[in-house]
Amino acid sequence: MTHPSNTESSLPDSQASTELVVDVGPIAHGGHFVARHEGRVIFVRHAIPGEKVRIRLTDSGEASRFWRADVVEVLEASPDRTHHFWSLADSIAAWRKGGPPVGGAELGHVTLQRQRQLKSEVLAEQLKRLAGVELHVEVEAARGGDPVPDDGDRLGESGLGWRTRASFAVTPEGRLGMHAHRSDVLIPVHDMPLALPAINELRLWDVDLRGISRVEVAAPSNGSRPLILLAPEPGTDAKRLNWILAQLPHDSSVASFDPVRGEVLQLRGRTWVQESAAGHEYRVTGEGFWQIHKDAPEALVGAVTGFLHGGGYLGPGSTVADLYAGAGLFTAPLADAVGVTGSVLSVEGSPGTSRDARKNLHGEPHVEIVQGKVERVLRQRPRTFDSLVIDPPRAGAGKAVVSQLIDSGPRAIAYVSCDPASFARDLGYFRNGGWRLESLRAFDLYPHTHHLETVALLVPAA
Repeated sequence: MTHPSNTESSLPDSQASTELVVDVGPIAHGGHFVARHEGRVIFVRHAIPGEKVRIRLTDSGEASRFWRADVVEVLEASPDRTHHFWSLADSIAAWRKGGPPVGGAELGHVTLQRQRQLKSEVLAEQLKRLAGVELHVEVEAARGGDPVPDDGDRLGESGLGWRTRASFAVTPEGRLGMHAHRSDVLIPVHDMPLALPAINELRLWDVDLRGISRVEVAAPSNGSRPLILLAPEPGTDAKRLNWILAQLPHDSSVASFDPVRGEVLQLRGRTWVQESAAGHEYRVTGEGFWQIHKDAPEALVGAVTGFLHGGGYLGPGSTVADLYAGAGLFTAPLADAVGVTGSVLSVEGSPGTSRDARKNLHGEPHVEIVQGKVERVLRQRPRTFDSLVIDPPRAGAGKAVVSQLIDSGPRAIAYVSCDPASFARDLGYFRNGGWRLESLRAFDLYPHTHHLETVALLVPAA
């Protein structure tokens, strides 16, 4: 049962900020929790199932199928609620000061153990609803995280200091900022607790960034030189860029970039960072994709190769493909596994990232690097593979690509996914095509957020 607040008992209109009291139900995909008011679904952020909370509607309307809201007061708290580590992302503290919280740490008020349970519930619900598979998988903790004494979490970790990449907007006053969830509201920030210390130590929030619209930072977990990417606003001249450059730490590389064209121009140092994983070194240019969590590359490579080796789908002489290959995170260990008697096809759509892959794999003659969309490459170069590794973007592979993958006749596919919904949808396509889910692991590579990573082993059902 839900109740209107004491101050406002009517349904909201487009101009009013309405508060309601609701009982919080299960978690939904996307970091929301389901509540109801007079039969209407409300997706509530910053809650925990079983709580009674006061919420502030942030997106509502009579014609809307559902509303959105933030928690502003907890009336009956869950035992899994804990002190939020970041005041700017704490919904209750932020709204008390008159505005929304920053996005990106929407589960920071939940103990880490409960966060992983909630993510397991989301994964199970998506698998059942979209793929017709009933399966519960425990989400595995990331290996990183500084100890937090007496925090009540049996895992004894903070879930902080893991991001090797961070993205920021810039306020009109030239200060580093982040947006509220689904909002144009831009909030100045003075720290980023989820980021590696190397990112915070740059102290970019002390720099006057007027003339810049966006800032991207990459700080490799191996301690190599960080890269600061600046996206200049139209009309920002070289004099202004040079003035900003002089304010940035001298031990960092700095480049300007065009998010639309993907162009990266050197301002100081390198336009790329040097990453390390699975016994290999990787060059990653500009905004080129790399796993964000410092422990993610090792964890995911281990899961993928473990599945393929364990099933006898990968070994000397094997023919394999790494699709959506990025800079070659999986390609390099696959090349090690198949040896010079085998072959690896690496396919990546981004021209810049594909160039990185060529540099990273230049000493491997049995590796073929192809730049292009996966569906086009598979259509133009039909081949048979012993096994495939796919790591598609958040939207997933899609029905057409799944059909092409099945037609290529592999004995197994290792599917790496950062979105349980798109993965479950694609799994449904595989099942309709006569394949089955052999094994599945889930990783909490995004602590304090709703995101999780999965690695699946898919094989023909027959």
